[in-house]
Amino acid sequence: MSLTDEIAAFEEEKARTHDRDVLDLIDETTIELVNTGIAERAVGVGDRAPDFALPDARGEMVSLSGLTGLGPVILTFYRGGWCPYCNLELRAYQRELAAITAAGGQLAAVSPLTPDNSLSVEEKNALSFPVLSDAGNRAAAAFGLVFEIDERLKPVYKERLGNDLEACNGDASFTLPLPATYVIGADGVVGYAYVNADYRLRADPADVIAALLAQAAA
Repeated sequence: MSLTDEIAAFEEEKARTHDRDVLDLIDETTIELVNTGIAERAVGVGDRAPDFALPDARGEMVSLSGLTGLGPVILTFYRGGWCPYCNLELRAYQRELAAITAAGGQLAAVSPLTPDNSLSVEEKNALSFPVLSDAGNRAAAAFGLVFEIDERLKPVYKERLGNDLEACNGDASFTLPLPATYVIGADGVVGYAYVNADYRLRADPADVIAALLAQAAA
């Protein structure tokens, strides 16, 4: 089953199990975020990817330039381990890791989670690629991906959905990155970009790997 199919199945389940008022508010605030145009202003194809150095789940520093020095990179920004869409996405990439490696590519995922919480994500999803902690969303901000959660959603996240973002991220900013996936060449230039302000929509790994193969052949 593709990631797109898995997300569609989860959407059906969510419609049955979640409170309608919560879903309606999420729909409303998501449309408002899309309408800000933030996704269109983010780093895109042809741009040079901003370099960064971030700790992985075990505290080892990983830089984007170090990864691209080994070949083209799939870089995916995700919201956190509390997000079911993100967990589906991360597991989908894990299933494709052998294909990514065979294509000469590197893979890394970035979120604002603390290193301890990133380690939990890595262990829960049995991931064997770097899961990096972007404290304060500094790397995500350099990519133009950061937004603040709507005031109406802040209590909903914690009290209705059980997502304590302050504890997860180690700060009280209530900022998140847009989920985004990039393929970045060895020269540091973005060859593929999928950025969508609707967090329920993600690039399918098959399309991303096709872009990776094209990048590796260029």
